[in-house]
Amino acid sequence: MRRHSISSPEPAANQGTRNDWATIKTLFPYLWAYKWRVLLALVFLVGAKVANVGVPLVLKKLIDHMTVGPNNPLALIVLPAGLLIAYGLLRLSTTVFTELREFVFAKVTQSAVRTIALKVFRHLHALSLRFHLNRQTGGMTRDIERGTRGISSLVSYTLYSILPTLVEITLVIGYLMLHYDVWFAVIALTALVVYILYTIVVTEWRTHFRRTMNDLDSTANTKAIDSLINYETVKYFGNEDYEAQNYDRSLQKWETAAVKSQTSLSFLNAGQAAIIATAVTLILWRATLGVMSGRMTLGDLVLVNAFMIQLYIPLNFLGVIYREIKQSMADMERLFALLEQHREIADAPHAKPLTVAGAEVKFSKVDFSYESNRQILFGVDFTIPAGTTTAVVGHSGSGKSTLSRLLFRFYDIDAGSITIDGQDLRNVTQTSLRKAIGIVPQDTVLFNDTIEYNIAYGRPGAGKEEIIAAAKAAYIHDFIESLPDGYATKVGERGLKLSGGEKQRVAIARTLLKNPAILIFDEATSALDSKSEQAIQAQLKEIAKNRTTLVIAHRLSTIADAAQILVLDHGRIVERGTHVQLLAENGMYAQMWARQQARPDEVSASGGQGEESMVG
Repeated sequence: MRRHSISSPEPAANQGTRNDWATIKTLFPYLWAYKWRVLLALVFLVGAKVANVGVPLVLKKLIDHMTVGPNNPLALIVLPAGLLIAYGLLRLSTTVFTELREFVFAKVTQSAVRTIALKVFRHLHALSLRFHLNRQTGGMTRDIERGTRGISSLVSYTLYSILPTLVEITLVIGYLMLHYDVWFAVIALTALVVYILYTIVVTEWRTHFRRTMNDLDSTANTKAIDSLINYETVKYFGNEDYEAQNYDRSLQKWETAAVKSQTSLSFLNAGQAAIIATAVTLILWRATLGVMSGRMTLGDLVLVNAFMIQLYIPLNFLGVIYREIKQSMADMERLFALLEQHREIADAPHAKPLTVAGAEVKFSKVDFSYESNRQILFGVDFTIPAGTTTAVVGHSGSGKSTLSRLLFRFYDIDAGSITIDGQDLRNVTQTSLRKAIGIVPQDTVLFNDTIEYNIAYGRPGAGKEEIIAAAKAAYIHDFIESLPDGYATKVGERGLKLSGGEKQRVAIARTLLKNPAILIFDEATSALDSKSEQAIQAQLKEIAKNRTTLVIAHRLSTIADAAQILVLDHGRIVERGTHVQLLAENGMYAQMWARQQARPDEVSASGGQGEESMVG
């Protein structure tokens, strides 16, 4: 079967929008793994803010001293010098403590981002084929990119902006309450509460604009990537304008959401500025009255004004930071949702590594369906004796390729069992299972790297001599050597710079290098011309010796000497036997053979004749 049926995506562990606290709780353990660095960074943070608050206090004493002045002439000189030195040291301490905090905490942030990104990457590879058939690559990669960036933003904004601002506000309001009219603290505290409430309410109202922007951004990116990946198809049908219009429609929706987001941002900024301006004006008014009545000195007025200036900048910035944190939360929400995606195919708790001793493969009364209402295989029952070749033939959609996907355990069967040397696939680790199986698929996809890299992918770490030997065995070495860059030749996105036949031979070399106990040829020579097919068929038969081999074939001439041939029809084995036996039965296999013998050109039409390489 060449195509999967459309199936529902795997259910996520968490449907709907995550709570912000849930997102923070998910992130916290990754940060707390470096708890001593976190605690030390907090100590430096408090030290920086204490020094920063101390600067206006020294400035007040200096102004009062210069305004009133002591009777002792020596004190008139010594005291200002000491205050000036203290002022300079406090300024320096603020910077030193801030830099120490960043120095200590840098590893925490970057390690957390790296750990989470790697965990998501591994988790995505652990999800089933069903998930990856339903996922949209462009949108998903954008979610990962924004999510990891959101972690850095959240951590840096929290440690470098939110906490320092809260510490400074606490110190300033505490000092105002202890040393001045209570109204100073009341005005400052009231303004702070009103400011925070206003910021939260308005930001919550406009957060859905940001989420909408993220959704539309992912949609537009997905359309763009999907269109570019299918570049040739777009060109074949002359649909460049059609693709551009689709992309533009997505961009127009994103533009509308972005305009709404910016408009609401302007409303938020104006309200925040009004609250801050009102508070500063009221505090300076109280301070001016205090100086005029003699209850406060000129130094007190300067101190209060300096406190307000110090608070004004971070407090005004606090609104921006809160918006950025909400954005980071929205970005991280999608990233952690990927981590919570349910693993449909997982190793059993008691799973053991597969032990290969001959590699006998057995399907016992296997039922399978991609969807509950559409069954693909019905009671499939056959054995591939160790070291022999079994071929499977049948019309398109009969379920041939499904057998290979089940053998790799990309899906779990609905009923029956599949065993290798008597070991049920559900009771062995997936890593050991897939290590024992090599496949040459019909649709070969290569990495956008060199030919050498793609062959070596069969066994990372293999030496150059082994790679060359595999290429020679796949009859592609001479072609590679004829290229200007040889084995260093780039194959392009999905290997598009190579012809179908060249890609297929790279895939064969890659599988040979893997040296598996079980081989699967899924119409492995379908992209080759007749001459190349004959050359490679002889080599495939040679490498299949002493290996358990499953051949999924369309051209019956390629499997005539298989030890066993199975004929699938609508998910059921309707005939089985050798080539000679099946011809004698004069059934479906014999009819297929007769048709192919009568029209050999049509059978080979799917081959690589006329294909041209784009790397020579």
